[in-house]
Amino acid sequence: MSHQPSSTVRVAVTQFEPAWLDLPKAVEKTCRLIREAAENGAKLVSFPECWIPGYPAWIWSRPIDFELSTAYMKNSLHADSNEMRRICQSAADHHIAVVLGFGENFKGSLYISQAIINAEGSIEVLRRKLKATHMERTIFGDASGSTLQNVVELPDVGRVGTLACWEHTQPLLKYHTYHQRETIHVAAWPPLYEHDGGPGLYSMSKEASGVTMNTPGGGSSAIFGPDGRLVADGLPETEEGFIYAELQLDDILKAKGFLDVCGHYSRPDLLWLGVDKKEKTHVV
Repeated sequence: MSHQPSSTVRVAVTQFEPAWLDLPKAVEKTCRLIREAAENGAKLVSFPECWIPGYPAWIWSRPIDFELSTAYMKNSLHADSNEMRRICQSAADHHIAVVLGFGENFKGSLYISQAIINAEGSIEVLRRKLKATHMERTIFGDASGSTLQNVVELPDVGRVGTLACWEHTQPLLKYHTYHQRETIHVAAWPPLYEHDGGPGLYSMSKEASGVTMNTPGGGSSAIFGPDGRLVADGLPETEEGFIYAELQLDDILKAKGFLDVCGHYSRPDLLWLGVDKKEKTHVV
């Protein structure tokens, strides 16, 4: 019996400090890192939540700050802009797919957004975080139906999907993502505090989420296999750098052969998901 060799794909995960509140420098750094990841053989590179222009950590201590909110809006990324086109061109120039987390400025309103850009420089997915988390709602808006289309087939990589932060706590949203037959999932997170042992919410802590905030460091990038094992550990939390891994795509088949929650280990005759992907607009 012939046996086809296991297919692999080399990926890169970023652990770098953003160019805080400086859109030109943020775009420049993004393009430089895209080039570096490609030069090191990666076919896909991912960036965290609100990589551009940095996660607005001040909202968790003082939700109203007119100066910072204004600076954040002015330095956030427009999806249809020369800055985004430059990032897309960088992906095309170096023939690498990119998953980009960014604060999106759309007509003066802000959203936590993600773009999946293919290796030809075209945006395949442009989505917004379904619901901003807690204090994030002081500056960010909610998404509409099109955000549910969060998985796309990328040549030489596979079916890549993404969610942001506490979207991962929503079982129905995760199930819908699974059902789009992901092979690689990019989970984008901001930094978080270490838990202080008090009554604060543990699920917002570094220990629970794997990340810190408002202190030096905060990096906790990592790569996990389909059965949950750690494939590539991160750098020390105060260091910048890439994490690379050769993903063995046959490991997905091994895991699915044991447990496929959208296939043989499901009961659609008893439990199913209803979805409305229509984008709701202000004027109909």
